[in-house]
Amino acid sequence: MNVFASLDKMLDPAHPCFTVETAANVLRLEPDPAKTARMDELSAKANEGRLSRTEESEYWSAIHAGKMISMLKLLARLFLQRSSA
Repeated sequence: MNVFASLDKMLDPAHPCFTVETAANVLRLEPDPAKTARMDELSAKANEGRLSRTEESEYWSAIHAGKMISMLKLLARLFLQRSSA
C-alpha cells in the first residue's frame, strides 16, 4: 500500500478524522513567512531553469506539501459545513 492510499483512507469523508476544534485549527494554518520567501526564491530560479537537484527536490516537496494543506483545509471546511447543518 502506498502512502497516498493510506492518506485517502484517513481522509475519507465518510470517516472524518476531524472534530470541530481540529477543523477550525486547520483553517487557521498560515504559511511561515521564511518558507514563503524561500519558495519565492526557488520558483524564480525554477522559472529560469537554474535549480540544483537539491533545490528542485526542496521546491517540489514544498509544492506537494502546499497541495496537501489545501486538501486538508477543503476537507476541514466541508466537515464544518456538515457539522453545522
